[in-house]
Amino acid sequence: MGSKETKNTSRRDFLIKGAGAAALGAGAFAISQVPLLEKLASANEDTVKDLLPFPELIESDEIIIRMQNDVRRALKKPLNEIQWIMVIDLKKCVGCSSCTVACVSENVLPPGVVYRPVIEEEIGTFPNVTKKFTPRPCMQCEHPPCTKVCPIGATYKSEDGIVAIDYDKCIGCRYCITACPYGARTFDWGEYHTENTPEIMQYEKEPNYEYGVERVREKKNSPIGNARKCHFCKHRLHKGMLSMCVTTCIGRATYIGDKNDPESLVAELIASPRVMRLKEELGTEPNVYYLT
Repeated sequence: MGSKETKNTSRRDFLIKGAGAAALGAGAFAISQVPLLEKLASANEDTVKDLLPFPELIESDEIIIRMQNDVRRALKKPLNEIQWIMVIDLKKCVGCSSCTVACVSENVLPPGVVYRPVIEEEIGTFPNVTKKFTPRPCMQCEHPPCTKVCPIGATYKSEDGIVAIDYDKCIGCRYCITACPYGARTFDWGEYHTENTPEIMQYEKEPNYEYGVERVREKKNSPIGNARKCHFCKHRLHKGMLSMCVTTCIGRATYIGDKNDPESLVAELIASPRVMRLKEELGTEPNVYYLT
C-alpha cells in the first residue's frame, strides 16, 4: 500500500507542478503581449493585419506542422519562384468527404458548386469487393487547356502556378468548363441551399474571400454567373495557412507545399515510386500527385 500511495502522490505532485508551470507560462506570455494587445484594441480592420507578427517556424515532427513550416518558408521567396503542388495518398483516404465539406464551408459554395469531390469506385466482383476513394481538386495544370479557350483571359495562370479565375472579367461563357479534361470546373447559377424555404439563411449570405477579395453573395454580383474552381485556398496560402482540405483530412492523406523547395514534404513525397498523375498522356502536366 505504501508504494502505491507514494506513486499516486508523486503523480499528483507532478500534475500540480505542471499545471502551475503552464499557468505561469500563460501569464508571462499575456504580460509580454500587453503592448501588442493595446495596439490591436485601438486599430482599425485595415491595420490589424500589419500589427500581427508573422508566426515563427515551429519545431515538430507532426506532419501538419511540417507543412505549415514549408508554406511559411516558401512565402519568403518571390511568388514566381514558388510552385504550389498537392499530394494525395490514396491508401490513407477513407472517403469521409470531410475535405469536401470543409471546402464548401471555407468558400461559401452554393448548390452544384463543388471544388473537391471525392470519387468513389467499387473494385472487384461480389462478394470480394472493395472501394477506392479519389479526391479530385483542380489539377492546377502546368499547361492548362482552360486558359487557352477563355476569350477574354479571365482564366489565367498566376505567378505561383495556381490556375485562377478573375470573377470581374468572367462573362460566364463556360468554354473553360468544356475544355477541362478533369471535370474540375463548375458554374455558379446563383442558387441557395435554403431557396424555396421561408427564409434564405444568413450563413449563405456570408462573404467569401477567394483570391483575397471579400465578396458578399448577392444576386447578379460575382461570382454568381461565373465559372468556379478549386484554387488550393490561395487566399489562405498567401497568409501562411494551409489549404482547408489539408487541415481537415482525418487520415492526413492530403499534403501541400512548394515543389521548388527540396526540403519540403511534398518534394520528398513525389520522389516515391508510388506516385502518379491523372491523364498525363494529355501533356497538361498536372500539379496534383497521387500516391497509389
